[in-house]
Amino acid sequence: MEAEADRQTAEMQAAELARRLEARYRVIADTAMADVPICNAALEVASCGFRPWGGRAFGVVVTPWFMNLLAVDLPGVESPPAANGTTVRAFLPAGEVELIAGELEGIGRVDACSLFSPVLEFSSMEVAIETAIEAANAFFDPEALTEPPPPAPAVNRRDLLRGRFGSREEAQP
Repeated sequence: MEAEADRQTAEMQAAELARRLEARYRVIADTAMADVPICNAALEVASCGFRPWGGRAFGVVVTPWFMNLLAVDLPGVESPPAANGTTVRAFLPAGEVELIAGELEGIGRVDACSLFSPVLEFSSMEVAIETAIEAANAFFDPEALTEPPPPAPAVNRRDLLRGRFGSREEAQP
């Protein structure tokens, strides 16, 4: 029962951090990044898929200039120190992720892994949000670790012309 309450509290804290990140990046979008050529005018700021993991909130933030996986400490938790610009590692269900440590005014330490930068290939906010949600979910999907199936055996031109599409063992002398 207590574990369930702790999980719900962590989820609410992650959602609150997502709202705060969104608000902070909106201010940046309206000031420092206003009219910057790398910005995609079709996009706005949105936070997607934030959830608690290992004392931090992880999720994807979409802005007109980037789409990043972000990690922020949950209240009462402090990650080991990391100098701005250094690489830190997070171990998520889908595997190890490298993030760049940084600071964001009004938030504190924010570690980021760039997914798209700039984001000029997105034609609409709907497409960007769909992509962000899929990316956020993929980082927490242990199935993403499964090995892809082996490639189909190569067929050389000689076998193809002779109608042999299987393995070399089928070839007749």
